[in-house]
Amino acid sequence: MSHRATTRQISVGDDRVGVVRIGGDAPVSVQTMTAGYTYEIDACVKEINRLHDAGADIVRVAVPERKDTEALPEILSQTNVPIVADVHFHYKRALESVEAGVHKIRLNPGNINDRDQVNAVIDACRERSIPIRVGVNEGSIIERRDKQARAKELGTFFADRRGGHLIALMIAKLEEYMDIFDARDFHDVAISAKSMDPLLVIDVYSEIAARFDYPLHLGVTHAGPRETGTIRSVVALGSLLSRGIGDTIRVSYASDPALEVEDGLEMLYCLGLRNRTGVELIACPTCGRIQVDLFTLVQEVRKTLADAIDVPLKVAVMGCVVNGPGEAEGADVAVFAGDRRGIIYVQGERVANVKEEEILDRLLEACVDLQDRVRRGEATIGHKNVEIVPPDPIGELGSGIKKIQAGDVEQITISAKP
Repeated sequence: MSHRATTRQISVGDDRVGVVRIGGDAPVSVQTMTAGYTYEIDACVKEINRLHDAGADIVRVAVPERKDTEALPEILSQTNVPIVADVHFHYKRALESVEAGVHKIRLNPGNINDRDQVNAVIDACRERSIPIRVGVNEGSIIERRDKQARAKELGTFFADRRGGHLIALMIAKLEEYMDIFDARDFHDVAISAKSMDPLLVIDVYSEIAARFDYPLHLGVTHAGPRETGTIRSVVALGSLLSRGIGDTIRVSYASDPALEVEDGLEMLYCLGLRNRTGVELIACPTCGRIQVDLFTLVQEVRKTLADAIDVPLKVAVMGCVVNGPGEAEGADVAVFAGDRRGIIYVQGERVANVKEEEILDRLLEACVDLQDRVRRGEATIGHKNVEIVPPDPIGELGSGIKKIQAGDVEQITISAKP
């Protein structure tokens, strides 16, 4: 990881739900947005709480109508995570959200650009110490109603690289909008500039990071379903975060927002930007040497351990004894499969050799036992490389044992590591 860019810090939340710091030396936080209607209070509360349980640090809700802001006080009273009100078309929704006690406001410069209206929102947020995110989206900054105006607008900006006119337009909109905040001496602000094009996202945030010291909210908008949206998000957000750019993120899918949280956290774990909670699972890729139903086993292990383990254990599930031992070096708990059986290790010590149908239960038992010992201070994790001696591939686990017993081949044993 490179050094993180230095940005201002803002605070989102209150004493009741907790405060999430964004920017400065704070950890990169993960956000998502509800998929249901805000005015449907019970459903909205249920979804917010589910997203919080999934690991979301902050949850955003849409407030396009008055009935949405009217629902906010009841929603806020039944949730325990900072809530952001997403305001697009009418500044009064922002004022109503502030009055309801929301923890942050998101404004879109492409849709609310009247200076007096923006000033009214700024003053209301200042009075309640509520931060504002200024969020520019590619789809909302371009003049679409007047083709001549659009042509003139786009022709004004440089285009020396792919998407250059959009980069310039986003920056111009942000600078114009931020002038209003500067004139009001209000700096409790985060900014974002999203596109569905990952390369454009990388370029525009790189330019913004060089021009502003406000904390940056990263995201790829209109990313599509998880199958493709994951790639778009990892390409853009992972590239920026690895260069130290970004203070809070939202992975966006046309899917269950809990998946956005799950994948956003995993990205931060992989980049060393958050301390992992729960299992880090590694497993074999597709291979002709696999001797158990590995793919089903991996999914069963993932689901089972997600509910049972919150200590950051590294667990390896390997389908054969050829590359498995080497690939699982460093795993706290590991299983290697062979001839419809599994051999289980805990921090390098062999603890079981079980039938395929017993692997899941025995692996869970080993993980829970290690977690208990870690909590009691009897074991440590993450402080050493675990060396695992490979089992004999044609011995007790190998499919060649029957040939050996029949005298068809000579038994060869792989020597143990010195």
